[in-house]
Amino acid sequence: MDSKLINIGYGNFVASGRVIAIIGPESAPVKRIIQEARDERRLIDATCGRRTRAVIISDSDHIILSAIQPETIMRRFDSQEETVTDEEETEAGANE
Repeated sequence: MDSKLINIGYGNFVASGRVIAIIGPESAPVKRIIQEARDERRLIDATCGRRTRAVIISDSDHIILSAIQPETIMRRFDSQEETVTDEEETEAGANE
């Protein structure tokens, strides 16, 4: 499986192939998931001290906190193929 890195804000990246879900942090069940992950040392805080706006659940059962909106992260997932294609075309043009 070819996995690309997706920017989740402030110089932090996550492997796109490892992401199961991207959800908001507002609901009580999500807050419980975050607390349980913190207690079990499965929490990765990638907010750099900012407010948590997205919670990313990985296939390794780790919970990743991001300061970027879930919609923004999802757009980055959707546009990753287009971005790679654009970069490859730019590199190909420079090599000619």
